[in-house]
Order: sequence, then C-alpha cells, then structure tokens
Amino acid sequence: MILEQVFRSDLKTLGLIPLNEKSLPAINSETYSQYIKVLLLTPGFELQVDLTHHKVKQPSLFFVSPNQHLEIKMSGPEEGYFVFYNRDFYCIQIHDEEVACDGLLFNNIHNMPMVILQSDEIPFFTSIFGQMAHEFGLEDTSREEMIRTYLKQVFIKSARLWKKQNLNTTLVQQNNDLEFFRKFTMLIEEHYKQKHNVSDYAELLYMAPKTITHRFKRLNLPQPNDVIKNRIILEAKRLLAHTKLTSKEIAYMLGYEDPAYFSRLFVQKTGETPTSFRTKFLSEN
Repeated sequence: MILEQVFRSDLKTLGLIPLNEKSLPAINSETYSQYIKVLLLTPGFELQVDLTHHKVKQPSLFFVSPNQHLEIKMSGPEEGYFVFYNRDFYCIQIHDEEVACDGLLFNNIHNMPMVILQSDEIPFFTSIFGQMAHEFGLEDTSREEMIRTYLKQVFIKSARLWKKQNLNTTLVQQNNDLEFFRKFTMLIEEHYKQKHNVSDYAELLYMAPKTITHRFKRLNLPQPNDVIKNRIILEAKRLLAHTKLTSKEIAYMLGYEDPAYFSRLFVQKTGETPTSFRTKFLSEN
C-alpha cells in the first residue's frame, strides 16, 4: 500500500506520493494518467515521457501533462516526490499572468518537460515539497490555499530555471518576445488539431505571418511552421506508440481529411512511415 496524501474539495484534487520502488506500480497505472503531474527525482531514477527515455543523473524536476505518456522504469536509491492535481485545483490558464509558465514547463515546443537542479537549488524544492506534505496532515481552513501557494512557488522558480537552461541567456530579459513565445505555444496546444498553418495563428494573433517568423528568429527557435508541424507529429507518434488506432484514424483525429497527405508529412518529418515507426517503437519497448 502506497502512502498517498490527497486533498479533495468539490471537484478539486491534489495529491502527493513518495516516489520509491514500492510506489512505482501504482504511479505507472492508469490511476494518475488523467492528472497534471510534477515529479522531483533523485539520481538513479529512469523514466519515459512520451517517446524519450530519461536517466536522471542529478536531481531534476519533470512536468507532465495528462496527454503525455509517463512510465517510471526504475527508482533511485533516494526517494523522490510525485505530485498530481487536476485543473480544477490549479489551472495554468487562470493563473497565467502570475505564474507565467504555461508553454515553458508544460507542453513546451522543445518537448523538454524537465529542469535540472544544481546543488544550491535543491534545498528550495525539497523544502517546498516537504512543507506541502506537512500541510496534508493539518485540519485547517487555509490548507487548500497554502498547498496551492507552495505549488505556485514551484512553478515560478522552475520557469526561471527552465528559461536559463533552454533559451539563449541573452534573450531571457526580452520579456515581450518571451511572452509572445508562450502565447504562440498555448495557441498551438489549443488548436493544432484544426489549424495547421502559420497564417491560421497569425490571424488569431492579429499580426502578419512574417512578424511571427521574425520573432521566432530573434529567440533562436525553429521556424513557426516547423513548430506547428512538430506538435502534430508528436501527437501522431504518441497515438502510434500508445494506442491501436490506424494511421488513417490518426490522420482524421489530427484534422487531415487526406490520410495520404498526412502520411507524406509524417515521412517528411521523421524519415519513416507511420507503420514502420510503430513497428520499430514496439520492438524496442
């Protein structure tokens, strides 16, 4: 039996579980797939997020959305933390102006859901998770808001570290471009199944497609059209790897009425057909 601490009120849920060898089977089950997840992992842990296998060599934070596949394959010698919650407890969009991390920590266009911690950064996070665990044992009317405050601190600090680790450090101070980067990413996440072209997003942003391209260039990011297509292909890979849907069914799900065109796009972006990708993935896992 795992030591699960959970707060529930109305439709809101947030829970915390110590991450160790005993808790892995439960965490890898479907029980937590519906939740947004934050993991603090120590060296020795191994996990797969979507199609990428991660070996944790130094303490790291992972941020996993409900639409992402998560499997922890091996625990480390020291425990970690596993936090899960739903949008009713904490919705990134609602808190976006304060937290400013949607598009950076979750579903970012780099598909890099992690922050590596240096030795001087570890105490901050272990303290936050420890205080969060302590809060579960209190019967206090302010408990919910206190837990939410701790979660918010994790996001703010992690977003700062993510920007330093994944964006050109000389551009971190260019808040306007970073805000645009977040907003564009959020729009892709919301519309990628229906809107496939830069012009579609330019219309939503009330700007010219060339302006979007120039802003991405300043941030040293891939071309916006590649970002859109990469998000579509990532979802296709998830569905091929973790469902039994046919390539044609996946094409329709992703907004392509012509499955042959979708297959050509998949080959162009990956170098292999959807069928060969699925066969290769299943044979390796």
